Amino acid sequence: MRAAALLPLAALATTAFAQSDVSPVDRLFHEQMLVLDTHLDTPVLFERPGWRFEDWHDYDFDMSQVDLPRMEAGGLDGGFFVIYTPQGEVSPAGYAKARDAALGRAMAIQRVVAENEGKLALATTADDAERLHRAGKRIVYQSIENSYPLGEDLGLLKTFYDMGVRMAGPVHSKNNQFADSTTDKPRWKGLSPLGRKWVVEMNRLGMVIDGSHSSDATFDDLLALSKTPIILSHSGPRAIYDHPRNLDDARMRKLAAKGGVMQINSVFLGAMDNSDERSAIETRQERWGQLSAEERRALIADKAAQDAKTPYTTADFEMFMKSLLHAISVMGVDHVGLGADWDGGGGVKGMTDIAALPQVTARLREAGIADADIAKIMGGNTLRLLRQAEAAREAR
Repeated sequence: MRAAALLPLAALATTAFAQSDVSPVDRLFHEQMLVLDTHLDTPVLFERPGWRFEDWHDYDFDMSQVDLPRMEAGGLDGGFFVIYTPQGEVSPAGYAKARDAALGRAMAIQRVVAENEGKLALATTADDAERLHRAGKRIVYQSIENSYPLGEDLGLLKTFYDMGVRMAGPVHSKNNQFADSTTDKPRWKGLSPLGRKWVVEMNRLGMVIDGSHSSDATFDDLLALSKTPIILSHSGPRAIYDHPRNLDDARMRKLAAKGGVMQINSVFLGAMDNSDERSAIETRQERWGQLSAEERRALIADKAAQDAKTPYTTADFEMFMKSLLHAISVMGVDHVGLGADWDGGGGVKGMTDIAALPQVTARLREAGIADADIAKIMGGNTLRLLRQAEAAREAR
């Protein structure tokens, strides 16, 4: 039996919000805004046996954080669904394998949209998002996390563009043919010669450049070379938690000065449990839909024991808000957004999935942020960057 069948949808929604402190006025305002998240790793689940995007899932059971019912409950109108490829061997064979995997994931995204055409629709322009929001549909943009699958053929960027992709980052957790990663030892000292050509082609096509996972030197190169503002689709302030994946205040100010946007992550806010015991539990949770009732009970008990011993993360909702408000104070409301890394390791205590998003809006209002500025943070700034990239393409 699926988790969705355990309770009616309305009861599940009530449960999701039971511990939140969101007034009806704040929730209505949240519902009326166009809310986008720029880094949804949910497509990694689209090929999981027994997992369906149209069903309500529970994070405590299968670790998933985004599905269609929870998008509706949390007022998430859409965002960038990620074509993620882990870094592999930098070789022709590695490139070919990664290319096929990335194309397969892009097709999986489009399959899920087609299966839910009454509620979901693909978007490729900023105007699409506003049109679909008015029509009451959820918005599916596509992005590439790690351009490694392109190999050394930049012509493949056009292939992905024609499939609807409108954002891409050069690198992930390890260096590749395009750039140095923030979590690897420097090889290129920023962008490689091919990476510099990648920037030119991204600008030519009108695609938004994503600097998350890029080393500081790579970030500096992207900022200097791109003809349009860049985005960090899921990053955070290093001043809040000193981790290489986060950005220092000086670079945050430079990003803002160039018109860019940093989408605030819910990872890298505190110490995390990356033990073998945690990994084993997560591997079992990935098979939730295939487990028997006895196996599910054993898994929940083992997870509770591990959580009591070492919590998955020490970060909580207050720390996430501290990170978000720090970014606003450093960069201004025109240069901050949301990119929590849902289904890619994101989530904190008190905000474990997207059903909790109205809490963010409520806390921003409580902090004295104007409603018009909250609307920028929740989606407007992302659409501005899309429009700027589109305009640069059209001007050629």
